[in-house]
Amino acid sequence: MHATLPLLQKTRFPAIQRQRLSTLQVNLGYRCNQSCVHCHVNAGPNRTEMMAAETLALVPQVLDARGISTLDLTGGAPELHPEFRALVTAARQLGVHVIDRCNLTILFEPGQEGLADFLADQGVEVVASLPCYSTENVDKQRGQGVFDKSIAALQQLNALGYGQAGSGLALNLVYNPQGPVLPPDQAQLEADYKRELRRHFGIEFNALYALANMPIQRFGSMLVSKGQFAGYLDLLKAHHRNDNLAQVMCRSLVSVDWLGHLHDCDFNQQLGLPITAGMGSAQTSGRWHLRDLLHTDLEGAPIRVAEHCFGCTAGSGSSCGGALKEGVL
Repeated sequence: MHATLPLLQKTRFPAIQRQRLSTLQVNLGYRCNQSCVHCHVNAGPNRTEMMAAETLALVPQVLDARGISTLDLTGGAPELHPEFRALVTAARQLGVHVIDRCNLTILFEPGQEGLADFLADQGVEVVASLPCYSTENVDKQRGQGVFDKSIAALQQLNALGYGQAGSGLALNLVYNPQGPVLPPDQAQLEADYKRELRRHFGIEFNALYALANMPIQRFGSMLVSKGQFAGYLDLLKAHHRNDNLAQVMCRSLVSVDWLGHLHDCDFNQQLGLPITAGMGSAQTSGRWHLRDLLHTDLEGAPIRVAEHCFGCTAGSGSSCGGALKEGVL
C-alpha cells in the first residue's frame, strides 16, 4: 500500500485551536467483518489490533473526570471488541450519550445475537454506513451481499423503534462518494435516500451524513495507484471555505487509538500523527495518552494539521456529524 503521509505533511492549511472537549472518540480496534475500498482505517477481518482491558477501563474514568458528554465508538467494527457492551453500559450509567458507528451487517455476525436489542435498551445512537440506496453501488464498494444484509439490519432497527418519530432512538446513515469527488448536497441526497428506502423497503431514519473521502490509507493509496492523488487534493483545496473552520470536529473532539494514544482526529490517528501540544506535561512515553486526560485539559491547544484537513473544509464541509453547511458545493 502506498504511503500518503509524505504527500500531506507540507501544507498551508490555516492554524486552528481546540475548544472545550465534548466528544471522546475511541477506536476499539481495527478488526472488521468488511473490507471497504474507501476505508481510511484499512480495517478488515484479518486485523488483530484490539484495545487492552486496562486501557479500555480508563474510558469511563476520563468521561467522568472531564465532564465529557458524548462517547463515539468506532473501529473497525467496534462491536467486535469483547468489552463493547460493558463499556457502553458504563458510559450510559454516567449519563453520557453513546454513538455506535455501525456497518449494519455486524448485527448478523456470529456472537452478535441480541446486539440490536442491547443498543436500543441502552439508548445508543446508531450511525450506520450505507454508501447508496441501490444494491449495485453498495455491493461494489463493500462486498457482495452487503446491501441486502444492510437493509435487513435497518428493518430490524426500525422494528425496535430506531428512526421512528418520538422513540428517542436516533438512526443516522452515512454516505461516502465512490471516487475522488466531493459529496453532493447533503439535504437533497437525504431526501433521495428517505424517498427510496421508504418506497422500496419501508425504512425510516433520522438524518444522512454526507462525508468526503479522505486521501489516506486504503483510499489514498488507490488514488496514488491511479495517478489521481494530486488532482483530488487540488479539488479539496479549490473548494476550501474558511467559514467551515469554526465547526470542524477536531475543535471539540479527541480521537483515541487502540493503544490509548491521543490524536486530534481519527484521520490524524490513521496517519500516525499524535497530539503534540504541551508535550512537557504528557506522561510516560512522551506521547499524550488517555490517562493524561484524567488530570489535563487540552482547551486552547493548537491542532495538528496537514493537507488532508482540506477534506473537512471543502464545499459544504465534512465531519463525523456530516456536512457543516447546507447547499454549498
